[in-house]
Amino acid sequence: MAGLIRREDVDAVRERARIDEIVSSHVTLKPAGVGSLKGLCPFHDERSPSFHVRPQVGRWHCFGCNEGGDVISFVQKIDGMTFTEAVEYLADRVGVQLRYEEGGGPRRTEEPGKRQRLLEAHRVASQYFSEQLFAPGATVARTFLAERSFDRSDAERFGVGFAPTGWDSLLRHLRGRGFTEAELIASGLMSQGQRGIYDRFRGRLVWPIRDVTGETIGFGARKLFDEDQGPKYLNTPETTLYKKSQVLYGIDLAKREIAKNKRVVVVEGYTDVMAAHLSGVTTAVATCGTAFGTDHARIVRRLLGDTTAGGGLQLASGASLGGEVVFTFDGDAAGQKAAVRAFGEDQRFYAQTFVAVEPGGMDPCELRMARGPEGVRALVDGRQPLFEFVIRTTLATFDLDTAEGRVAALRAAAPVVAGIRDTALRPEYARMLAGWIGMDSESVRRAVAAAGKAGVLQTLPAPVRPAPPGPDDAASAAPSGPVFAQPDPRDPVARLERQALVVALQYPQYVPAEEFDAFSETAFATPAWRAVHDAIRAAGGMAGAAAHPAGQWVEHVIEQAPETVRGIVNQLAVAPLPEDRENVIQGYVQGVIKAFVDLGLTRRVADAKSRLQRLDPAADPDAYGAAFAELLSVEKERRELRERV
Repeated sequence: MAGLIRREDVDAVRERARIDEIVSSHVTLKPAGVGSLKGLCPFHDERSPSFHVRPQVGRWHCFGCNEGGDVISFVQKIDGMTFTEAVEYLADRVGVQLRYEEGGGPRRTEEPGKRQRLLEAHRVASQYFSEQLFAPGATVARTFLAERSFDRSDAERFGVGFAPTGWDSLLRHLRGRGFTEAELIASGLMSQGQRGIYDRFRGRLVWPIRDVTGETIGFGARKLFDEDQGPKYLNTPETTLYKKSQVLYGIDLAKREIAKNKRVVVVEGYTDVMAAHLSGVTTAVATCGTAFGTDHARIVRRLLGDTTAGGGLQLASGASLGGEVVFTFDGDAAGQKAAVRAFGEDQRFYAQTFVAVEPGGMDPCELRMARGPEGVRALVDGRQPLFEFVIRTTLATFDLDTAEGRVAALRAAAPVVAGIRDTALRPEYARMLAGWIGMDSESVRRAVAAAGKAGVLQTLPAPVRPAPPGPDDAASAAPSGPVFAQPDPRDPVARLERQALVVALQYPQYVPAEEFDAFSETAFATPAWRAVHDAIRAAGGMAGAAAHPAGQWVEHVIEQAPETVRGIVNQLAVAPLPEDRENVIQGYVQGVIKAFVDLGLTRRVADAKSRLQRLDPAADPDAYGAAFAELLSVEKERRELRERV
């Protein structure tokens, strides 16, 4: 992570990262008129394409869900990145060397060039392991997969590979590709011994662990041979690329479906992720050798867009408002402990949290083998609220047939109920707890209230609400200032005003600068369009546009606009034009501006006539004469304009 990136470098990234190329890796785009592309929105389900991209201004907008922005915001949303992460990712991709302001905060511990070398080492290693899976010495690895109903195509889909049993198989391969010993140690692919470095992964089934961009940053490896004295699962150690508390296996495959369906399913292992995805549960991810923690919750919240306080409500249909997080755990004691730990992270979500446990104790991989893909889907669909599961699991450890057991159960379960973040649900669960234990409701209510006042849960961390949005989350913060309603598209005046702003944002080079910049602050009658015009004026008008490339021009206008107007500016900057012939665009733009000037002159004619009618020529002949002269002047100006057109 980096601190404050210099503004000119951010602008360089925006300019060099072609938005059509970035978006095309996620969305199939088709021509939609001059300089415009469209496709199906990746952020919501739709049958007709309403997602538009306008490369020359570097903006995108969906007219269905009303999301929009520039190339950086697209990467942020599609890959669940912060602003800084998105800029760094794009900079690496287009070859921009980023500079950071002094005192701007922590910086990347690796320079982009060195980081790329480590990523390249992982790419080469991943390809090597994949090839070795089908070599003669990997029979045991292929058998392991086959016994779990995974075939060759499944292994290729998830990049599963095999690390040969030799001590230096990968080492020799990477050295042959020009990697230095220092790079191999820094990558975590090698271990350091008394006689030098050697392969960290040997005789194991290997899964590549990728970040949200799809880059391989580490590996998880499963023991296959009895003589292997190492742990059952061995992961890449902490490196500059791989932080186990900040990675989720399968996130690269699940990110789009998570963002679209507003659901994430957290499973416990690599094969569980594979089984879930192959069963149609394409939002499944898993932690890598560690429990689900705060950093994982932050990643999930970002992908879910989990910023709405109204989230966490379950509707009568079974769906959840604001998204949902589903944890799957084994039904054994370890799984129950994991559920209790997850309840602590529940406090970090607005989304509804659930748990899905198969009664027989089978995990998703075993469930797929026993009951097919339908069994895995049924497991997830049959989820229950996480806090209900934790309460019932807590009660199951006590003998409720005795008075002592019931009192002890109440003491253990009351803090759980007190820790439910939705205060409206606590009284209802207090009543349910009374029924489950077999005690009177008033006693349970008092116990829950006392636990809440104590402020400390015996088995759980204190509730933590999501932090207020920081600088990287500004786009998701609640807007301030007046909110403008979309003007009626059937209103011809509003429609012409809109087109004047569209061409001013998209084709400023063709707009007659002198005429446009002469428009007064009251030239636009529609409030929303007047606010956009104010932003254009604040950005320097058409004279100011000449100093900026097209993409930077729109960005400059957006910076000048109030927060509630920025989305409108973006929408206009991407809006399709009714004219789709390249050779007449300039004439179309100038025609729109002339029509708008004519509209303004017609308004002035009407105002002049109205003023004239209110004057008495006998009582004030001078004022009447001046008003009459003004009317003649404006009518002449309008007549000359129409003759030129």
